[in-house]
Amino acid sequence: MDISELRAEFPALRRLAYLNAGTDGPLPARAVAAATHELEHEADEGRSGTHHEHMFELRRQLRRAYAGVLGADASDVALTTCTSEGIAQVVAGLKLGPGDEILTSDEEHPGMLGALAAAHELRGVSVREVPLAQISDAVSPATRLVACCHVGWMSGSLAPAALADVEVPVLFDGAQGVGAIPVDVAALRCDAYAGSGQKWLCGPDGTGMLYVSPSLRAQIDVSRRGFSNLAEPNAGLEAGLHEDARRLDSFSVNNETLACALAAAGVLAGAGWQDVHARACELAATLATRLRDAGRAVAPRDATTLVSFHSEDPPAERARLAEHGVIVRNIPRRPWLRASVGAWNDEDDLDRLLAGLASS
Repeated sequence: MDISELRAEFPALRRLAYLNAGTDGPLPARAVAAATHELEHEADEGRSGTHHEHMFELRRQLRRAYAGVLGADASDVALTTCTSEGIAQVVAGLKLGPGDEILTSDEEHPGMLGALAAAHELRGVSVREVPLAQISDAVSPATRLVACCHVGWMSGSLAPAALADVEVPVLFDGAQGVGAIPVDVAALRCDAYAGSGQKWLCGPDGTGMLYVSPSLRAQIDVSRRGFSNLAEPNAGLEAGLHEDARRLDSFSVNNETLACALAAAGVLAGAGWQDVHARACELAATLATRLRDAGRAVAPRDATTLVSFHSEDPPAERARLAEHGVIVRNIPRRPWLRASVGAWNDEDDLDRLLAGLASS
């Protein structure tokens, strides 16, 4: 992988030490060009039948690209607008009610917690939180679903590998996993994996994916039905759902968004996913070491791309760093700043972060 060539794909890196892909990845110029091309074509040619045929082709290509980074068959991957939508589709679709328990961890993102709160408030499902490291040992006879992060968004910790052996379905929030570290849903033996297109895949907002195993898919009621997830949309009340994961697709993702996401994923695939993952994790480990050497306490983490570290005033320090072109985020309700380290970053980005911390 040629690092200079990869960095040149991202205009934001000319000015910023951009360490915030855990929120939104830097957008490649090639992706912007692809979206612009779609809009210009629509303006010139209108949006008639061929426009919609093109949309379904873009959906097919993006589904295949997302399946590739999940280690899944394309037929098992739905296109969504974000991680949260995929999580909500699974939790809301399962036939859970009073007496059923969803087991989750104590470091979940609001995108997961919102769906779990809805299950509790609307259907009487019990939700139990335990430390992420203990979740595989905490499954009880009442547990019907384990729903937790694959990579903790606060700390960068990994969910226990032993979750592959639990006897209930496992739903992973993969927002900080897919694109950041190697993901193989077959090796994880999870039943569902929801991910983002705008974070580590560097695509536009409004993109995401949901892997669901055929066995779990058969248990999910799909009450939200429309043109995109119907097998025969012109068959009236007999339209029926697609048999594969397309039954869980978002209703509408526009062509410019699809093209932008596809081009962004192509930039990273062109650099080689194995190299992208390895470089990002190595740089993150280097940053963690340098932060400790500089006297900053680093949150417990695993071999991921997130590095959270102590700050006396995280929002204020984040703002001061941004004034110097260093982009990180703070973690709500914890005394941490978080750096998201991608393969597109380099040692100079780390130097700028450390220098900014030293002067703040």
